[in-house]
Amino acid sequence: MAESVLEIHVIADSTGETGVRLARAARSQFEGVHWHIVRHPMIGTVHDMVTALDAVRTRRDAGMWICVVHTLALPDMRAMVIDACEELGVQQVDLMGPMLEAMSTASGLDADQVPRRPVGVEADYFTRISAMEFAVRNDDGAIPERLTEADICLVGVSRSGKTPLSIYLGYLGYKTVNVPLVPGIPAPKELAAVDRWRIVGLTIDAERLLAIRGRRVRGLGGFGTEDGYADLVAIYEELDEVGRTQRRLGCPVIDTTGLALEEAATRVIDVVEERAKVAGTHLRRPAGSFRTAP
Repeated sequence: MAESVLEIHVIADSTGETGVRLARAARSQFEGVHWHIVRHPMIGTVHDMVTALDAVRTRRDAGMWICVVHTLALPDMRAMVIDACEELGVQQVDLMGPMLEAMSTASGLDADQVPRRPVGVEADYFTRISAMEFAVRNDDGAIPERLTEADICLVGVSRSGKTPLSIYLGYLGYKTVNVPLVPGIPAPKELAAVDRWRIVGLTIDAERLLAIRGRRVRGLGGFGTEDGYADLVAIYEELDEVGRTQRRLGCPVIDTTGLALEEAATRVIDVVEERAKVAGTHLRRPAGSFRTAP
């Protein structure tokens, strides 16, 4: 399709991060559309709302493609946006109203309708922050004696995605540690004390790994070219040897090639939960977990 510009105006009584994230996710489905997000956060008064809607009107009159996304707790504020967008002929998406109504109907309770109330500052918030800090402190098995404290233990070659996956699992509330497996170097002896069902191996396509390492080597001024770190034949041999170590550990192996971080995390959690069941136990479920109960 022809190149066009779409402005997504996010109107919120808090930071607007929810609307921004949804807009980004939706935008990925439209190739060839250039887009901008215009955020109107902390809308707390009618004056604030009028100012935001005037900005939408100005851009609409300038001929821009406009879509308005709003997350507003107060019905009167939502109504102002909906009425203004209808008048302007602008598409709008109400992310908060239908959700509040559905939860109210399901629970029989009335929503508090308090603008600017912090989101997530509850037990699950502090659990996630703690888990993320744990992942950072224990990156690359930095503190081997703490391996047994982890909910999940990832093992694999360098640049197979262990660190970002560990931190994302931490964001979900799971204390995750990752341990690099290096050819010719025994795995940390402390790994033997970790429950087998907690350990998940990661692997990656050799050519993809070569490309990733090649970029890193260039960033380091060529360091690593002589020891096989960024040599395809050496990478195949390394993956074979690490694969044998993973088999000795008895862990399932997930190929991260082409996997989005969210999908990789879901696969890891599913695998660990299933193995925990077989072992007669369970993976700790973080407070506020979004996952389906078994």
